[in-house]
Amino acid sequence: MKVIEEEVIEKVDVPDSDDSAVWEEPRLLNGCQAVSHGVRLANVDVIAAYPIRPYTEVMDVCGKFIADGELDAEYIVADSEHSQFEIVKHASSVGARAFAGSSGTGWMYGFEALVVTASDRLPPLFMVGNRALDDPGAFGVEHNDALAVRDLGWLICWATTAQEALELVLLGYRIAEDKRVLMPMALAMDGAFLTHSQHMVKVPTKDAVKRFLPDFDLGERKLHPDNPISIAPQVNEDWVMEIRRQNWEAARRARKVIVEVYEEFNSIFGPRYDNPFFTEYMTEDADVIVIGIGTVNMPARVAVRKLREQGQKVGYVNLRWFRPFPTVELRDCLKNAKAVGVIDRDIAHGAPDNGGVLLHEIRSCLYPLKERPSMVNYITGLGGRDVSIKDCIRMFDIATKAQDTYEMDEFVTWIGLRE
Repeated sequence: MKVIEEEVIEKVDVPDSDDSAVWEEPRLLNGCQAVSHGVRLANVDVIAAYPIRPYTEVMDVCGKFIADGELDAEYIVADSEHSQFEIVKHASSVGARAFAGSSGTGWMYGFEALVVTASDRLPPLFMVGNRALDDPGAFGVEHNDALAVRDLGWLICWATTAQEALELVLLGYRIAEDKRVLMPMALAMDGAFLTHSQHMVKVPTKDAVKRFLPDFDLGERKLHPDNPISIAPQVNEDWVMEIRRQNWEAARRARKVIVEVYEEFNSIFGPRYDNPFFTEYMTEDADVIVIGIGTVNMPARVAVRKLREQGQKVGYVNLRWFRPFPTVELRDCLKNAKAVGVIDRDIAHGAPDNGGVLLHEIRSCLYPLKERPSMVNYITGLGGRDVSIKDCIRMFDIATKAQDTYEMDEFVTWIGLRE
């Protein structure tokens, strides 16, 4: 029998407001169900489905919403992920709010369409139920599937709770469809740990969502017989650089748009987010800060509390937005730390110092600081392996030992390997 580690209950991540005009009564939902409610409230026009675990239940619940008359949308069952992504790409180009999703190798199978959707500056929203890439066959969480589009012109964020997953659907459409942005949105969430785990969730009311999320309007870029335009022309060296520059500028503008949208979200739904890009836990006076993505947030925060009780000045940062990367904000957050540990639930074989993807993003972010903190990297939780409180305490211990040195024999530590 597996011994269950000491349980420490986190504060339930539901809004404090009791305003019935904004929030319905709390209900028990898993991450997939919460996303489905977000799709319903966003009044999505076109859904393309080719279910693959762990995101399958989103399509099941959305189909039920349509069957029950709670959502008026075209529900198209595709013959593959590639077709699925092509459907929502084209639906978006004619002015329809579109949704799809996938996981792991399914996400990779549709990669051609994913590239073109970003290059064409079309803003459908995709849920990515993070899943390890084959081979060997695995259904457990890793982050490489969502990270694969990080440099292609995608907005990418991670949900940590079911409540946040629902809200990120609404925030995601609002940000992606802003005419200053017009980029596809990948809402990533840890497979099983969030897609299938149940949380208490407050669902926003339809009227409140209407105040926040306007109808999708592609404007003069809408593909229609009365509006002759070219989409994806063959331009080669004549115009490719100019097009790339336009996408580059859109990604730069997205940072400001994210801040504005979160401020409006808070004004309607209450003070949900102090910082759009990441959450901080006991970082104000921390000498050692560990940073991660997704549901590792829970054991890491408990580890912080336990170490604080022992007098250790540690803190934790959980990254929400990965693209655009919150460079300035994160640099300011980490600038006074003596050591920073980075948790990677991904692999980047042969990368500099053999570190993970997130490690290199953060190390690059901190490089301009005159006095940079020491940095260490942890690779853990691959294939869905659990990351325990004990594992997180070990991560903080490793970072604490690195405070006074930039040179370590083992810069990267694999946490949770079999002995």
